[in-house]
Amino acid sequence: MALRSTGVVLLAVALSACSEPPYTDLNNGQLETLLGQGVPVYDIRLPLEWQQTGVIEGSRLMTFVDADGRVLPDFLTRFTGQTSKSEPVILICRTGNRTRTLARHLVEQLGYTQVYNVRSGILQWIRDGGTVTRIGHTDRVTAREAGAES
Repeated sequence: MALRSTGVVLLAVALSACSEPPYTDLNNGQLETLLGQGVPVYDIRLPLEWQQTGVIEGSRLMTFVDADGRVLPDFLTRFTGQTSKSEPVILICRTGNRTRTLARHLVEQLGYTQVYNVRSGILQWIRDGGTVTRIGHTDRVTAREAGAES
């Protein structure tokens, strides 16, 4: 009986890992649509990453984790101070990994209701021809210049 109960629990855990995330993943076409609607984009990368690739024009720059992957102690206070739990927010990072973590936390732990994660991050945005602006410049950046070409 205990073995059967353990099996049921393991199955439930495995199935929950395969379930849809509590936030919405975006491809670049969907990102463009939301940008056109004025939904704010929060670029949560490190400043060095912003300088390396540029950023989507109008992005709000707010570093989520330090270079060692530790969440910055004041990040959630700053983020929640600038956003509303009921208003849409778009999260973008380099490849979508950090934003997946943050998006899940915002929805499941803090009660945000309209969180959008750019599935493949800024690198895929650039590869697909999306434009970025260099920090401190108004220049548009190509995929080669941003280091996004494979």
